[in-house]
Amino acid sequence: MWLKQLSVFNFKNYTESSLEFLPQINAFAGANGAGKTNLLDAIHYLALCKSYFNPIDSQHIKKGFDWFIVQGEFERDQIPDVISCSLKKNQKKQFKKNKKDYQRLADHIGLFPLVMISPNDTVIVTEGSEERRKFMDNVISQTDNHYLDILIQYNKILLQRNTLLKQVKEKGVLDLGLLDILNLQLVEVGEQIFERRKLFMEEFLPEFTRYYAFLTDGAEEVSLMYESPLMGKDFERLLLDNLEKDRLLERTSQGIHKDDLLFAIHDGMALKKFGSQGQQKSFLIALKLAQYSFLRNKKKYKPLLLLDDIFDKLDVYRTRKLMQLVSDDEFGQIFITDTDAARIKEIFDEIAQPIRIFEVKGGSIHV
Repeated sequence: MWLKQLSVFNFKNYTESSLEFLPQINAFAGANGAGKTNLLDAIHYLALCKSYFNPIDSQHIKKGFDWFIVQGEFERDQIPDVISCSLKKNQKKQFKKNKKDYQRLADHIGLFPLVMISPNDTVIVTEGSEERRKFMDNVISQTDNHYLDILIQYNKILLQRNTLLKQVKEKGVLDLGLLDILNLQLVEVGEQIFERRKLFMEEFLPEFTRYYAFLTDGAEEVSLMYESPLMGKDFERLLLDNLEKDRLLERTSQGIHKDDLLFAIHDGMALKKFGSQGQQKSFLIALKLAQYSFLRNKKKYKPLLLLDDIFDKLDVYRTRKLMQLVSDDEFGQIFITDTDAARIKEIFDEIAQPIRIFEVKGGSIHV
């Protein structure tokens, strides 16, 4: 699978641009703020129906305009598909495949799998558990539409249960009948999500370990562990045992919405606290390469790989090693951003890989 062509209209800092890509490696080079990452984000829109960086769609409309369009042509097994995303201010986002509207955006997720590696990924290490759950859910959702449905369902039930707990303070009484119903619903859906996340981690972990060892020449050991309140515990029992606590907090304190991934180096020391910037970056890149591997194995075709400002905080040796890796047969089409066109050309000349470099300057693009 690869993206043959991309067009953007009134998208972020672009008025109108149309690009044609190689099925191998494509690079956007230019100064910081020129709009390189915006092109990667346009590709992300086409694959996953949303921005990688900002969830508010209307904020991607270019200043002074009231609409944007992002359109691209993908090809898989020599079959083309034209995907378009458009938005007018104060209207609903429209998403089309070959000019036909989707009934649900969820039906599009996973058709054109994609992995993005970006400086923004540091939040997976530095921020709270929500970011790490989002990482897991993003990967699983691209291989399992049902998972996305049950995740949405779980969050709706959780909101209803939390609303019920908040009402106790106002009404002075808890509707135990309704609580029992919500508990049963939450348990049924939550256990499905828990089992799916457990299975994902079993398949994902060996790939992560392999890529981290490659990036660091096996110089150090790291660990990645899935943590959940449901580990070895009955979900329904957890809810009952924590009811008084939940009443005081006015929210549900136990469940898969508290799941986390634990990142550690050197015999269990927390990566966030003890890892250097280089170690954290290698860890994140290994996570994303393992995501790529997982998607490829599940989909039976190669996802897109987007590398945003990948050379930052990587030494020359690791940079060349990484580029050699992603240029081999395990990977498909790749998009890279960097401030230095000459550096990109030199790296790929050395490893004898074809590349198309686009020079980006303030919303205009030159090949």
